[in-house]
Amino acid sequence: MYQKIIVPLDGSKLAECVLPHVQTLAHTCEIADVVLVRVAEPVQTVVADYALKQVDVASLDAENKADAEKYLAEMAKHVTLNGTHVQTKVLTGHAAESIADFAAENGADVIVLATHGRSGVKRWVLGSTADKILRSACVPVMMVRAPGCIPGF
Repeated sequence: MYQKIIVPLDGSKLAECVLPHVQTLAHTCEIADVVLVRVAEPVQTVVADYALKQVDVASLDAENKADAEKYLAEMAKHVTLNGTHVQTKVLTGHAAESIADFAAENGADVIVLATHGRSGVKRWVLGSTADKILRSACVPVMMVRAPGCIPGF
């Protein structure tokens, strides 16, 4: 049923809690490809109020991308998926839109990601990348609640 899984990771332990679920899916569903992705948001979208020289912005963007590539390479080493091809990809842009677009453009069958499970005011104030991915992706999205999640918070 599923041949290609997209797994967004942001460098947090929360995001990484999804990996055992991905391993189980890969093993039981005979998944062909797992793509670990991380989004490196451009500096100008993160610090738009600061006046940075274009050279500084380019340098920071390159550093962010290199850090993301290093992180994904390390995660790929730790994922045990017998017979499944593991790839890594650093995306650039806003996280939710970049992930949804990448999934659609690359023939993903499902996106598997972790979520804090926030609701109400906390979700409104802090935002929810997982919720944005769920609403913007054209492929199924499997959300895994973080360990220790408290219902209703």
